[in-house]
Amino acid sequence: MKKLITLLFLGLFFTAHSQDHFEPLDVFDLEFATDPQISPDGKQIVYARSFMDVMTDRRLSNLWTIDWNGENHRPLTTGNQNDRNQIWSPDGSQIAYISNESGSSQIHIYWMDNGRSTKITNLQTGMGNMVWSPDGKWLAFTMRIKKAGKAFGKMPQKPKGAKWATPPKYFDKLAYRSDGAGYLEESYSHIFVLPIEGGTPRQITDGDFNHSSPQWSADGKIIYCSANRAKDWEYDRQNSEIFSINISNKNIKQLTSRIGPDMQPMISPDGKQIAYLGYDDKKMGYHHTHLYVMNNDGTNTKSLSEKLDISIANIQWNSDGSGLYFQYDEKGNTKVGFIDKNGKMKNLANNLGGASIGRPYDGGDYDVHGGSIVFMQSTPTQPADLAVQKSTGSAKKITSLNDDILAYKTLGKVEEIWYKSSHDGKDIQGWIMTPPGFDANKKYPLILEIHGGPFANYGDRFSPELQLMATQGYVVLYTNPRGSTSYGAEFANLIHHNYPSNDHDDLMSGVDAVIAKGYIDTKRLFITGGSGGGVLTSWAIGKTNRFAAAVVAKPVINWYSWALTADIAGVVDSWFPGNPWDHTAHYMKRSPISLVGNVKTPTMLLTGEEDYRTPMSESEQYYQALKMQKVPAALVRIQEASHGIASKPSNLLAKVAYITSWFELYDVK
Repeated sequence: MKKLITLLFLGLFFTAHSQDHFEPLDVFDLEFATDPQISPDGKQIVYARSFMDVMTDRRLSNLWTIDWNGENHRPLTTGNQNDRNQIWSPDGSQIAYISNESGSSQIHIYWMDNGRSTKITNLQTGMGNMVWSPDGKWLAFTMRIKKAGKAFGKMPQKPKGAKWATPPKYFDKLAYRSDGAGYLEESYSHIFVLPIEGGTPRQITDGDFNHSSPQWSADGKIIYCSANRAKDWEYDRQNSEIFSINISNKNIKQLTSRIGPDMQPMISPDGKQIAYLGYDDKKMGYHHTHLYVMNNDGTNTKSLSEKLDISIANIQWNSDGSGLYFQYDEKGNTKVGFIDKNGKMKNLANNLGGASIGRPYDGGDYDVHGGSIVFMQSTPTQPADLAVQKSTGSAKKITSLNDDILAYKTLGKVEEIWYKSSHDGKDIQGWIMTPPGFDANKKYPLILEIHGGPFANYGDRFSPELQLMATQGYVVLYTNPRGSTSYGAEFANLIHHNYPSNDHDDLMSGVDAVIAKGYIDTKRLFITGGSGGGVLTSWAIGKTNRFAAAVVAKPVINWYSWALTADIAGVVDSWFPGNPWDHTAHYMKRSPISLVGNVKTPTMLLTGEEDYRTPMSESEQYYQALKMQKVPAALVRIQEASHGIASKPSNLLAKVAYITSWFELYDVK
């Protein structure tokens, strides 16, 4: 009977509401402006316009250009394909980009004078990290090279026409599978250079190591990159160094040396200095990423951001080399800042993000030319559009990619909320989304939606998932409990070796704060979250019976088994005091499975069938434990889905449909 009711509610999810509200199929109509790049003369912007194809269930993108003033908005490429990683040539006459138009990802060149493009590679594996040489004659990029397979377990010759089983897969590496990629063939990321006329790329790095972030020297003779070339790199994945590579003879020189990552080198305009990102690895759960500058030979290293309680990302030099632009998060908002060589910082732009088709996580991108900024701008009611801003002045939005849809929809309204944690009185930030047609004099059901990570943040950004929940008539609360980023390193590390713990108190205090507003029916409280949010959801229902129903999405239930099956074994060193067999009591104390005997809440488990970040076995353990205790429970296995369920838009819709249908089953309205 319940299966029949569930199917009924799934049908209602797709059909029952007014077309004036945000509907599931509207997700396929959303478009997002991503990766803006300003032309060398500062007059034009090229960006990737991301969209979704309802027939193939894929997220795709084409390249568009627009003038700085918002005029002459036009496509450079068209078709159901992925055109991405676009970069201007130094003189602005060409754009290099990667496209799968031909069926596989290849490098293309677009000529601005005649509007023609051509494919200049015919490579067997995908590439990335593409960058022009200073003279505009070469491209450097990274590409994975497979290592020859090992002959092991020699089999006899099978008879002609015999149908034997598929041969076994043999692994002997610590990392043998990866979420979103599956089981891995041994391969390594190397740097190549290629003339823009095309031809055969020349490999300039060697060895069983991974290299990233190539950057040309000012004279075009050296490439700088980040890599971990230590003998035992597989067991120290957090470490990396900056290297220089002589292109002519491939001689490689290590420029940095410390315990911790050094990454993403950026060459100063005069070529004399290298800015890069990194931190001293103290085996904490969370580290701020800091900004460093050194001479191009690796001498005279200086930290510019050491005194700032923020994490630095996406750095770009200003034109005279006196400082750098960067991206950072502060109180649930992604921003662009500038820091000079004395460490003095100022904020320049706010509200970056909005390219997620799921939940309101941090993100976004920007570019700078002559002090003027273009960036991906988002608000709770606006997916990523392009906005421009002069060095002084306010931001101006120059695209409106979704006005054809959202201008005629009544969306859930979002209100920021700050409240005190019942644990220690710390200030906690959150947001309340109310349903269309909200009336504060009425009573509504509440969904507490918890972010993953745990070292991540929600913010005032567009979220299709939460909008769909609001359309169903729910008030949605989403917060940044302790452990979240963008509130300083101390706040994030309050859960160091202590997760989950008092972050639960922060969440419950948020529920109490919304209830105090008077419009929540306390018998109609629901809870859900994915990944780290799944951890906290399963932890919460082991601590309290206040929720009418729960959906635990892609969780960790047993830290011991997770540490031995997840695709990121390296985090054990930072998240726990040691290996699970040496700290069994600690692992179990923090595992939601330890509280499963307390659970009375009807609970659905929901995980991607191909999830290797929080493997299906975690959900299976919890589901079976609940069923053994006769707690109402269901297990949903999302097909063709890894940890990133929303990589197929229809799976995002299925996720929300199953969550709200489960809540509907246990709603006492």
